[in-house]
Amino acid sequence: MTFFPLPAFNDNYIWVHHDATKKQLWAVDPGDASVVLDYCQSNDCRLVAILVTHHHKDHIGGVKALVEQFHCPVYGPKTLSPEVVSQSVQEGDLISIQNTELLVIETPGHTLDHVCYLGTSDETPFLLCGDTLFRGGCGRLFEGSPAQMLNAMTRIRELPAHTLVYGTHEYTLANYRFALAVEPDNQALIAANNNAAELRSNGLPTLPSTIEQERQSNPFLRFDVGSVIQGAATLLKEAPATDLVGAFAQIRRAKDGF
Repeated sequence: MTFFPLPAFNDNYIWVHHDATKKQLWAVDPGDASVVLDYCQSNDCRLVAILVTHHHKDHIGGVKALVEQFHCPVYGPKTLSPEVVSQSVQEGDLISIQNTELLVIETPGHTLDHVCYLGTSDETPFLLCGDTLFRGGCGRLFEGSPAQMLNAMTRIRELPAHTLVYGTHEYTLANYRFALAVEPDNQALIAANNNAAELRSNGLPTLPSTIEQERQSNPFLRFDVGSVIQGAATLLKEAPATDLVGAFAQIRRAKDGF
């Protein structure tokens, strides 16, 4: 199984899986229906399922039109209305799409209703993580608290190193500019930034990432590393926090103001 991105808006990715043999497609966070409809028409396939990670319009804006066209099930947080989600999910639920089993993980922080979907394909784990984790970054805390996002990052960091990470925005180069300001001597980060810059110069997405790459280069998964804590505090012109929640909050505030 492979996922590939359908670009939408300025920097969104709608991740889709296309089973060419069965002429079936499923999509994650289709904020723009036209992108998916055009793909289905051009490739003679039918949308059979939609996964939603949270309620922001750029992730659910296309759901209604797609359901009207394909009458497919929509999986998403239980807080979303039945007009959007036909099969609500919560922590620990297992759902099956095209014989692929997905575990629902609640990750409040960016929004209070945010969920991620963890699956395995050909012995390779993958995480469909919406706006919780990006390559080199994490989602802004629009509704949740630093403690909630810290918990989400801690859970994600413990996933197998080779887990593929499918975030939904092309924010990588901007994220790395901040990460390098915080941790300029991180050689893994420097290499990751160079790789991302080359991909973008060739018009290619920088995603998916891996958990191992994020452990080595993402300041939001390196919240307990002394140099990251100090770097964020320096940007804020504050003393470094002495607890993990405070440190994570400083890193997030430093990024918000960067």
